[in-house]
Order: sequence, then structure tokens, then C-alpha cells
Amino acid sequence: MSKELIRLSNCTMSFDGEVVLDGINLYINDKEFLTLLGPSGCGKTTTLRIIGGFQTPTSGDVFFDGVRINAVPPHKRAVNTVFQKYALFPHLNVYENVAFGLRIPKADDKGKKVKLPEKEIHQRVMEMLEVVNLKGFEKRHISQLSGGQQQRVAIARALVNRPKVLLLDEPLGALDLKLRKQMQIELKRLQKKLGITFVYVTHDQEEALTMSDRIAVMNAGVIEQLGTPMEIYDHPLTRFVAGFIGESNIFDGTVTAVEGDLLRVDTPAGKLLTRGSGFAVGEEMHVSIRPEYLEAGERSADGFDLPARIKDFTYMGTVVKTALDMADGTELKLSRFEQDANAHEGDKVYLSWRPEKSVPIKKSHT
Repeated sequence: MSKELIRLSNCTMSFDGEVVLDGINLYINDKEFLTLLGPSGCGKTTTLRIIGGFQTPTSGDVFFDGVRINAVPPHKRAVNTVFQKYALFPHLNVYENVAFGLRIPKADDKGKKVKLPEKEIHQRVMEMLEVVNLKGFEKRHISQLSGGQQQRVAIARALVNRPKVLLLDEPLGALDLKLRKQMQIELKRLQKKLGITFVYVTHDQEEALTMSDRIAVMNAGVIEQLGTPMEIYDHPLTRFVAGFIGESNIFDGTVTAVEGDLLRVDTPAGKLLTRGSGFAVGEEMHVSIRPEYLEAGERSADGFDLPARIKDFTYMGTVVKTALDMADGTELKLSRFEQDANAHEGDKVYLSWRPEKSVPIKKSHT
């Protein structure tokens, strides 16, 4: 079992009377890649800054390896940060950028300021440049590097001090899509190779699913769900998580019958089936179904009555997405690897799915 390294306990953060974090509780394990995911303004960067010591929570506690560190300044925490703007020194070459932190005198056990020997600095810088695949770039100036190379310099500079935790605040945001995807893979490999805890902030759902051991989905200053990428995607606990992670079609409805774990639900778009426990007849709820599990065909007598009309098709390279207009005016998405040759824009179809592929969500968890 992984050892807990960081814990945020009932942390609240307010700015000018506005609550940005609302009593969040979060634990982060040693050597874990944890992502804080959510839309702009949800509190994820504030959470990262509290862990790094750049902000102190209005209330609540921060623990590192079991020790309360609320009052410990950033430079005394075993934590380093990589920001979206890498803040590299343009007048220094790659080697000197990475070596910069090592040249700052540090206090020894007796409180005396000591400098690292130049030989050790050189050894650690070269080792780190090799780890981030920049060996041979030591004399290059920052202006001569690509965006991805600059990002690796920033990571090497943060890691050369051997922190226990690396905080990354949307570090891929300035990169183009292809390079961004490449760097996602490289960052995950780097984290595994070094065995360092990464805490990563992003608003990109695909990025979070690709890289993370666990994801904390944040919304309006609270953590709506904490779990593995598979748990978050396949079993969202709230309507927000269902709608925010990947694509999902969400129905608002009322339970009309409970037959074991099979639920019959009435919605403004029609009748549907789902599977779940803990629901009662008359209870309001939500049903989430992923576009890849949606079926469109002829009317059947299986408990579904969801008429729709095909609006249009969008070719996405790997999949074809079909937009469907429902009777209540909502639009749904259906995904297939190829377009149905017998389906045309304007056709009327009836929607269904295997009930176990949908996710019932309590209205109270909205």
C-alpha cells in the first residue's frame, strides 16, 4: 500500500470575502501522479499554491509526511514548482539555468550556509539533462530551444534539487496539440522513472485521463470526486463530473419503477432504463450515457421510448459523431468508428442502450 505524503484537512481559502476553496479534504500518496482537474476558477491552482506554501489557507491544515506545515515557507518545503510560464533565465544557457538553484548556499545541520562543490553541481546537472533527454544542449541559449525543450529545462531545474514533490501548474498549456500529447507521455514516464510525487493542474480532461494515477475533479471550490481515471470516467458520482469528463449524454428524470437493480425512468425526452441501487419510485435523478454506448435504430418494446431525429454527422478521423435532436429539444451525441450507410440526416430513429452501460446519479449529488 502506498504511503500518504500530503494531506489537506478542511482547507478553506477566501479572497476579499469570496470563498475560493470550501473545506476541501485531500490526500496524496508518495510517488503518485495526482491531477487536480476542473474549469477555470474552480480552485485547483489555489490548492496547488497551498501545497507549495505560496498561500496559507484561511482555515484548515496542511500536513507533509504527518507534520503540519501551514507556517513553513516555500523554500523550506521538499517541493518545487513548474509553472505554465517556465520563468527560465534568457541570459543563461541550458546548463546554467538547471544549475541555478544548486549554486544558492544552503544551511547545513548546524545552520551554517554552505555551497555545493562545483564537481557535484556538474554531476547533478548532467544527470538531470540526461533524464530529460537534453544531453548535448548544455550550451544552448533558451531562445534557441523549442517550446517542448524549454519545458524540459524547467522540469530539470525543478528536479535537480531532488524534491519529494513536483507541482506542475498547466505546464503544457503553451504547446501545440501534437507536442502537448508527446509531452504528456514523456512526463508520465519521467515521473515513474524518478519515483517522485507529481501534483498536476489542468483543465484538459483527456490530459488528466492519460497521465494520472488518480484525479481530483474540482468545481466551485470543492472536490466533487476523487478516483482513478477509470473510476472517474465509468462511474461519475455527480452530474457535473459526468458532464465534464469526456463526452456524456445526460437525462434528468424520475424513477417510475424499481425491478431489482433495473430502474425505469421517465424523462422529458421519453422513457428509458438504467441499472443501479439505492433509488426509490418517485425519486428525481440523472442518467448518464456515453456516446459510444448509444444505439440508434427501430422502435422496440424493451422499455425505451426515446424518439430522435438525426441532425448531422461529423467525421473526426478515428470516429464519426452523430448529432441527434430529441423530442424535448436537447441534442445528444452518438459515436461510431464508421458512419452507418443506411442513416441519413433527417431520419427518425429510436435510441436505446444496454442498461448496465449507463450511470444513474442521485439528484442530491448534483
